Amino acid sequence: MSALLKDPMSVEAFLEWNSRQEAWYEFDGQGPVPMNGGTISHGLIQVNLLVALAAAVGAGPFHVLGAGTGILAGRGVRYPDALIAPAGLPGDDRIAANPLIVFEILSPTTASIDRIDKNQEYRDTPSIQRYVILEQDRVAATVFARQGNDWAGHVIIGDTDLPLPEAGASIRLRDLYRGLAILDHANNG
Repeated sequence: MSALLKDPMSVEAFLEWNSRQEAWYEFDGQGPVPMNGGTISHGLIQVNLLVALAAAVGAGPFHVLGAGTGILAGRGVRYPDALIAPAGLPGDDRIAANPLIVFEILSPTTASIDRIDKNQEYRDTPSIQRYVILEQDRVAATVFARQGNDWAGHVIIGDTDLPLPEAGASIRLRDLYRGLAILDHANNG
């Protein structure tokens, strides 16, 4: 859809336009990008993630927010699957200011965007300290975190903790896959 626009849209114009749409869109800095519907696995991982984050973070100085909340990233607006942001955000805002940790659940149609484009945008957003990319077909995550001036990534797999030190929390990676058949395969293989 972005290719159809002659001139790039502004963030403000996108937010106003997007508020009138029935479908979900992100903004890549040029124009609207349709968001695809998710699978049952994606939905289960997302619910498990939100529940685990809410339990781990508690009622402290942070909010755990879901996919309906946008963030400014790079020159665009993204709607991550989950995020942690400082508490005290105005309840009627559609954009969470200063997100601290961002989560995306990979799907075959978005993997390249999540691994490359969003990774770069999140890296270039100073408030984002950690970016967690969750696999959908195995109990695994790629985690990028700020280390001084570097944005370093590493992979975690299986029955291990997913540390979120910026929020003073940690969650069990395998808990995010509760209800999925891949846990049975992971236990037997």
